[in-house]
Amino acid sequence: MTKFGIIREGKIPVDKRVPLTPGQVRLLMDKFKVEFYVQSSPHRAFSDDEYRERGIPVVDDLSMCDVIFGVKEVPIEMLLPDKTYIFFSHTIKKQPHNRQMLRSILEKRIRLIDYETMVDDRGRRLIGFGKYAGIVGAYNGLLAYGFTTGRYHLKPAHKCFDMTEMLDELTKISLPEDFKIIVTGHGRVGEGVHEILKAAEIAEVSPYEFVFREHTQPVYAVLKPTQYYKRKDGKVANKKEIYENPIGYESDFIHFVRVADMYITAHFWDNRAPHILTNDMLLDPFCQLKVVADISCDVGGPIACTIRPSTIENPLYAYDPNSKSEVPLYTPDSITVMAVDNLPCELPRDASEGFGEELINKIFPELMKDFSPVIDRATITRESGVLSQRYEYLTDYVMESGEVGSDLR
Repeated sequence: MTKFGIIREGKIPVDKRVPLTPGQVRLLMDKFKVEFYVQSSPHRAFSDDEYRERGIPVVDDLSMCDVIFGVKEVPIEMLLPDKTYIFFSHTIKKQPHNRQMLRSILEKRIRLIDYETMVDDRGRRLIGFGKYAGIVGAYNGLLAYGFTTGRYHLKPAHKCFDMTEMLDELTKISLPEDFKIIVTGHGRVGEGVHEILKAAEIAEVSPYEFVFREHTQPVYAVLKPTQYYKRKDGKVANKKEIYENPIGYESDFIHFVRVADMYITAHFWDNRAPHILTNDMLLDPFCQLKVVADISCDVGGPIACTIRPSTIENPLYAYDPNSKSEVPLYTPDSITVMAVDNLPCELPRDASEGFGEELINKIFPELMKDFSPVIDRATITRESGVLSQRYEYLTDYVMESGEVGSDLR
């Protein structure tokens, strides 16, 4: 019988999220007749006792487990040889800070399966925390506006016990009648943004109505790529072309900058694509933007005012488009920026619950099969200490600054 474990998160700062809540682990144990062990941790959003109360063994050592679930990268010293690990490794884009971890995984003959690479046969992500990034990011945007203007004060999301308490905070919001929020992007993150704006009783309108009509209540509009990019040659924009070959495109976002009070990003940005919100737009004499909640947080990327990530403890900073630099909050003519890059961590209980549901419904049944295309596509390294064929492009990445084994492929 396969034995499963949940590791104690070891990356600093410690993440409070879990891949599976106590109730979800119990459900899997009963449904699939498998064994689960949870490594003791003082930092989780769910305590050791909450797992024990469900009859789940809490242990210090997971060496008896075959498959070990986590959330963030696992410190090298915590990696056990000859196991299967499932977590967000942040290695597929050759992130330099995780090179040594991947090297150690190969040396220890670990089978690494990454949540980020769990996709269906059309390449669509099956699991992630994106929705909760959208939920917290939109909430933080509303918090930022209240903080900057003094119209209202919301309790920070990470100080709320759960999402229920956070949603109760939205009753404190007091926006101008003609307040406008523009959103770029749909998908998981956009779904979360939509949920919060609806809960705040902000009405959705079309992009056309957003720009050209007057409103007597706060409104928001969601843009597709063809609505914030345009072809340089004046021809009709094509979504597929934007994703596959964006070279011939440029931003067409200025129309929204001139009427929106807040901008929330929920898009995926390819570094080949044009920037969306440029510094020149922020300097435009008709620019109305006061707050930018950059959930995507691509520093040096499509949003000119995102010059650094912010933190959960200090989520806001001000940007001066004249000097292209950070200035003290409340500085006249500055833009208030929210660019927290680990937003789901602010609601660890709810984010874990949502993630665990996807893990149970979409992933765990695949793990129980003798062979699963989903799991095979997501397997970065194999038990023999080599990279899977799909990820052989990482060979130079792990070989850099020292050899690893005799053959990584």
